[in-house]
Amino acid sequence: MNAKEKRYFLTLPMMTLGSLLVATGFNTLLIPHQLLSGGLSGVSMMLGYITGGNIAVLYLLLNMPVLIWGWFSIGRHFIVWSIYSVLCATLFLKLVPVTHVANDILLGAVFGGILIGFGSGLALRFGGSSGGFDIIASIITRRRDLPIGMIIFLMNGMVIGILILATKNWDLALYSLVAIFTAGKVVDLVHVKHIKVTAFIITTKTEELLTRLLTHPRGITILKTRGAYSSGEKDMLMTVRTKYELAELNKSIRAIDPHAFINIVETVGVVGDFRKQSPT
Repeated sequence: MNAKEKRYFLTLPMMTLGSLLVATGFNTLLIPHQLLSGGLSGVSMMLGYITGGNIAVLYLLLNMPVLIWGWFSIGRHFIVWSIYSVLCATLFLKLVPVTHVANDILLGAVFGGILIGFGSGLALRFGGSSGGFDIIASIITRRRDLPIGMIIFLMNGMVIGILILATKNWDLALYSLVAIFTAGKVVDLVHVKHIKVTAFIITTKTEELLTRLLTHPRGITILKTRGAYSSGEKDMLMTVRTKYELAELNKSIRAIDPHAFINIVETVGVVGDFRKQSPT
């Protein structure tokens, strides 16, 4: 089994587990208390509560246009895994019974947020997402240097505002906000401590890597290197990324040059424009 197949067989169960955790958080901790998770899943819950519609089907339908947007804005690899995650979550929403696990609504909000945040964080960590606002936040973070968990929290706050206007029930709205805040914090703990890293990539396939990596809005510097032992000349590509971008970066590099040497170090700070400027 080669390295690519090993990564695939690790990503697949992690994505599946993440979807199961998200669906379990919905059906056992939030939905029994009529709470929202925020995002498109929260919108699907709210529509389900109001209309009696099937939340799993609504979740899938609402995610479809966002997945299409992400296909053109983020890239196929990320969206293919996101589609898989959304389909798995939809299936698990149908299979996991809606049942009270926590009779206390606050416990339901907190631990529901933990489960959903952990599941969403797993999906993001392994190169995909659980759909909805995760994809929108990923698009935003490619253009602005902001924490993905906090972006999701702010967008979810808008959903809570709609809930307040629709139901006039402040208690449900505030408990839902607890669940959303908890999920956002867990996402950042599992997936992105919002730190920058510098990747040093030593390779003999410079042009192929540049063709792939320069599609990303981060700059790359090329340095000529010579091995002390072999005296062979190679190129070293230096690029600064956020930690959440590392999984995609590693997969891109390994797909082109499995023998590339990659050294990743934490970066204390960046002075100047972190995002690559578009040519004018």
